[in-house]
Amino acid sequence: MGALFADAAEVRRRLEDVGHLVDDGTATALYLAAVLQRPLLLEGEPGVGKTSAAKALAEALATDLIRLQCYEGLSAGEALYEWNYQRQLLAIRLHEAGGRTLADADLFTEEFLQDRPLLRAVRHPGPQPPVLLIDEIDRADDEFEALLFEFLGEASITVPELGTFTAARPPLVVLTSNRSRELHDALRRRCLYHWIDFPGPERAVRILRRTVPQAGEPLIGSATEFIGRVRNLDLDKPPGMAEAIDWLAALSALDVSRLVRGDILRTLSALAKSPDDRATVIGALDGLGYAEATGR
Repeated sequence: MGALFADAAEVRRRLEDVGHLVDDGTATALYLAAVLQRPLLLEGEPGVGKTSAAKALAEALATDLIRLQCYEGLSAGEALYEWNYQRQLLAIRLHEAGGRTLADADLFTEEFLQDRPLLRAVRHPGPQPPVLLIDEIDRADDEFEALLFEFLGEASITVPELGTFTAARPPLVVLTSNRSRELHDALRRRCLYHWIDFPGPERAVRILRRTVPQAGEPLIGSATEFIGRVRNLDLDKPPGMAEAIDWLAALSALDVSRLVRGDILRTLSALAKSPDDRATVIGALDGLGYAEATGR
C-alpha cells in the first residue's frame, strides 16, 4: 500500500474536507507521523484542537479511530488486554462436567483473550492502519507510561502466555497532553512532538464561520476579538475553541447580531467555566470596551 498522504499540504486539504482546519505546523507534524510511522505527541492548552485533530485524521483516512481515554489509576488490563475470566470459568465447569481436566495452558489462548485499545490497534485487520488516540496521557499515573514503551517503540505488545503481537502496519498513534504534569523523557524520545497554539484571529474566524454558519459576520468578528483578549486575562481555564464555538452558538441562538455587555453577561456560562474566571471576565469588561449595556 502506498503512502497515506503525498505531502503536508494534502493533510491540510483532507482535514479541511472533513471540517477540521489546521495550520501548516500541525499538518506537517501529522504528515511526518504518517510517513515516518512514529507516534506523535500533541501538547497545548485545553481546547486548542488536539483531540479533534486525531478524530479528523481518522475521518480523513476513512479508517477506525481507537481511543484510550487516560485517567488516574488506569490499569494495564484496561489499556492493553485482559483475560475473559467468565469464559475461562465456564470452560473449566464444562470440562469438569464431562469428567475432563482443563490444563492451565488451555485457559490462556486467543479464545479467551480480550483486546483493549492498544492490542486492538496492533491487531487491527486493516486495510488502512487505524488511528489510535491516547488522550490526555498526562492524567495517567507515571507508572502507566512505562507500559507504553514497547508499544510506542516497536508497535508491539507482549502477552506472556502467548508471545509478542506486532502490527503488520503500525497504527497512527496520537498522544495528547495538557501538561498537567511533566511526561517521562523516555516517552518523549519515542514520539515526534508538536505544540498546538490557540488559532490566530484569521483561522479562528474561519473555524467559527464553518461551525456556526448561522452567526453573522460582524458577530463572528467581534466574538473572535473578545475571546482573544479574554485569553490574556489571568484565568484558570482560558477559553479554547470548543468554548468559543459554544459561546458563539449561544449568542446566535439568542439572535444577537452585535456584541454588547448585556449579551456577554447572559451567555458567559458558555465561556467561563469557574466562578473565579467568571468574576475575572466580568471585572475586565470595562477595560475590554464593554462598560455600558446598549441596545442592539
